[in-house]
Amino acid sequence: MIKFKYVILYVEDVEQSMNFYKNTFGSEIKFITPEKDYGELLTGETTLSFAAVSLADSNIKKGFLTSKTQDKPFGIELGFVTDDVEALVEKAIKHGAELYEDIAVKPWGQKTAYIKDPNNYLVEICTEIQ
Repeated sequence: MIKFKYVILYVEDVEQSMNFYKNTFGSEIKFITPEKDYGELLTGETTLSFAAVSLADSNIKKGFLTSKTQDKPFGIELGFVTDDVEALVEKAIKHGAELYEDIAVKPWGQKTAYIKDPNNYLVEICTEIQ
């Protein structure tokens, strides 16, 4: 059996990053190391995790691009579904996100918006696809 278990975002400040997602999206903290260099949020079956760039450097010997390497976010996004896109976008901005693409309604009726989290990761806030 193969199971998609987690996504890890490499960040400068694990605790601050986790608190953004906790305060914005209501994801409780499952675990954080005493060194605060790795942590996990309770996000359902697939865990959203955070690792300090310094910890990632020790694991990924060939190196990697950090999320703050460029002004534009990576070509990957995290998606959060809500019934109230406007309110959640406003809450995300209040907690340090930047609006990247304003709210739009897709031809199939889904409402979407894109923010950049405080670490420059792209996050989609949207309604469920009907």
